[in-house]
Parts: sequence; C-alpha cells; structure tokens
Amino acid sequence: MMSWIVTTSLRLRLLVVACAAMLLLGGVEVARQATFDVFPEFAPPVVEIQTEAPGLSTEEVESLVTVPLEQALHGASWLASIRSKSVLGLSSVVLVFEDGTDLLRARQIVQERLAVEAARLPAVAHPPVMLPPLSAVSRVMKIGITSKTMSQMEMTEVAKWTIRPRLMAVKGVANVAIWGQRDRQYQVLVDPARLLAHGLTLDAVTRAAGDAVVVAGGGFIDLPNQRLAVQHLAGVTSADDLARTVVAFRGGAPIRLGDVAEIRVDHPAPIGDAVVNDVPGLLLIVEKQPWGNTLSVTQDVDAALALLAPGLTGMEVDATIFRPATFIDRSLANLRDALVLGCLLVVVVLFAFFYEWRAALISVVTIPLSLLAASLVLYAMGNTINTMVLAGLVIAVGVVVDDAIIDVENIARRLRLWRLQRGTRHEADESESLFAIVRDASLEVRSAVVLASLIVALVLLPVCFLPGLAGAFFRPLAMAYVLA
Repeated sequence: MMSWIVTTSLRLRLLVVACAAMLLLGGVEVARQATFDVFPEFAPPVVEIQTEAPGLSTEEVESLVTVPLEQALHGASWLASIRSKSVLGLSSVVLVFEDGTDLLRARQIVQERLAVEAARLPAVAHPPVMLPPLSAVSRVMKIGITSKTMSQMEMTEVAKWTIRPRLMAVKGVANVAIWGQRDRQYQVLVDPARLLAHGLTLDAVTRAAGDAVVVAGGGFIDLPNQRLAVQHLAGVTSADDLARTVVAFRGGAPIRLGDVAEIRVDHPAPIGDAVVNDVPGLLLIVEKQPWGNTLSVTQDVDAALALLAPGLTGMEVDATIFRPATFIDRSLANLRDALVLGCLLVVVVLFAFFYEWRAALISVVTIPLSLLAASLVLYAMGNTINTMVLAGLVIAVGVVVDDAIIDVENIARRLRLWRLQRGTRHEADESESLFAIVRDASLEVRSAVVLASLIVALVLLPVCFLPGLAGAFFRPLAMAYVLA
C-alpha cells in the first residue's frame, strides 16, 4: 500500500501540490474560525438551580426546599450525581451529568421536572431559577469601575441599567455578575416608641408604605370616537413624598410615615465589596457560554465598552484586570514564533549541508501542512484550540521536521549519486529514471519513518485513556501531537 501511495503521488504530483495548497488555505481559514480558549473543557455538563427563600433558616431551607428539589430531580436521564448546598435564605442544587451529554437536552429534562415541583414549595420561597449554561472556564473578563465624583449607588445604577444590558447583548456572553453593588432603596426605619405613642402596628406601616408605591392600571374613558387610557401616576418620587404618606387617622388628623419612622434613601446591607486599584468600586464578571469563543467574546465586549465610553463620563473603566484572551494571544504568538524559527532552522540546515533550495522548500512546507491538517481534524471533532493543543503542536514541530528531512535527504543523496554515474548530460529517457529513483529513495526510508511515527503514537496512546481531570487536560495535547 505504501508503494502505491508514493507511486500515485509522484504520477499525480501536480494534483498533490494543488491539494496541499488548498489544505493550507482551508486550514488557515478554519483556524481563524476555530474556538479558542485557555484550557480544554475539563468539567462534565452541569446544571445548577438556585432558589431564594428569604427569612428561612439554613435548616428550614434544607428540609423545605433543597430536599424536595433533590427528590424530584433524582432519576433524570444521564444524571451522574447531585450536589446541594443550603445557606441562610438560599438553596443551591447542582446536577452533574455524564460526559458527552447534550447540555441543552439535559437542561430541558431538568426544567420539566422543576416545573412540577416548583408549585409544591413553600409560599415564602421564590420560583427556582436555573442558572445560565457556563463552561468550566467561563470567566472571560473582569471589568473594574471606579469614580472620584460618583458614589457606589450612582455607579451601580449605571452598571445595572446601562453597562450590563449592553454586555448581555454580546454574542456568547452568558452572564454579567456585579460585585460590590449598592442598590438604591427607600428605607423606612420605624421608631418603636413613636409607633406605640400613636397606637399603630408595624403591619399598618408596612401596608401603607407598600400602597404608596404600588403601580396599577387606571382603566380607560370611552369617548364617541376613541378610548383614552387613564394613567395612574405614583406619588412617590423622593423620600419626602414617602414620608408624607398617610398611615392612619387619629381624631380626624392624619398620621404620616414621617411621624413614626425615619425615611431615607440608602442601600441594603452589603454582602460583598469590590476594591479596584486600591479604592472602592464595582467589579463586573463577564462569563461566556460553553460554545463561546473567548477571543471573539473579548473583542466584542471591548467594542461594546468603546461604544458606551462617551456615556460613562466621570467613571474609570479598567478592562485589563483579568483577560484570558491576552494569554491566548501570547500562546498563538509563541506558536507562530516556533513555526518561523523551525522553518528558518530547516532552511539553514538544508542549505548548509545539501545546498538544495527545493529540498529546503519541501521540508519547510511540511511544517504548516502537518499542523494545519491536525487542526482541521481537531476542529471537525469539536475540540477548541487551547493551551494544551498548542503545546502538542509545538512539540510535534521537531518530529514533523525530522521526518521531512529524512525523506528529502535520502532522495537528494540518491539523485546526486545518479548524476555522478550519468554525468551532467540528460537524455530522453532520464525522466523515467528520475521517477524511479525518487520513488525507490522514498520507499527506502518510508518503512522506518512510518514505524517510528507509529511507535511515537503508541507511546502516547495511554494518555488518551486517562480518566478524570488528568485525561481532560492531557488528552488534547496527545491527540494534537499524534495527529500532526
């Protein structure tokens, strides 16, 4: 079979050269479209469900929310394990599925079971929320926001209602979490002594404060030729408006919220802080979807921030705190440098020892040809171009060059010997002789080269069967090396 491959390739050499050129161009184009990431996807498909239960203790959350959800989700198709965590007012259930499970199908199965059980949870519990799908290395950027003129509440309003919605619209972004946020609130701080003096209950204060800010429809008025909607305008636009809200009447005189409580604009008790460049600020965590491209998502987020920049006056936005895309760019640059250096070394060595420009050209072309062919196979298999794949390709450069030099050097040696025997004069039948010499010279070393390549592949074969985290990390390296 090897003899047929070499002979056919020599007879159809123009077609082989054309196919090689097409492979180079196609490989470059596919490499541009491939998904780039820092590490391979090392975690199995995961679906996380969070349920808020304000006011419930940890034990109540566990018994009333977490356990019922676990029992409802047990037995789901392709489910490997369930992990849960219950804290004060919050339940988290994590479902781990078998490797290779379609994440979207798994989420659909979970959603169907969740819809049935959600109606049976206590009334105090909020509806369970399925978190967006995330990859194992989902964080693509951390954006720091600081200001010398704006408070954290003001920055939170801009981040929550301007920056986050724009970033969530970027293709591939799954979630944008805000750390250190301070949500603006109208706070009613009741004074128990004043409440007792006016003979009011806390429930009355709560009901009055809620009714003051309620939004409801005002109905409509029909005219002979049209219908006009009646808009209900909320009367609370400031803390003073809320303070003037009537709670009850005593002796014909109104008792207002400001008479029994302090009304102010403030933020709830913080559950976290963000310090950016040694000053308090906000930290936006941008997370990507499992199928998102880290490089393209990062570039699109940068473009979105550039569009928002004119409206973010008074705020300093630092998008360089955490950027895996920078690491990927440097890795690709290192691979490019390794290829260029490898090609230069091949050219120098072949020219220094053989003085054959054609031999140098053939050996140099084999390097990108082999690496791009390996990248095409990895892309067809759905693998990302990550650090481990790049490491495998870089390590394979030495073997690829070695195989090419062995083959080309033997052909050049046989051709020199033939020319010495025949002299410099060419006859009409010399083309057939050259064909046979090139074919025989290639076949002479082909078995040894193929055997050596098979030995290298067999040595790395056990790596492809490594289980767990080690296999997830080193399997792409071994596959990229062997394919190249």
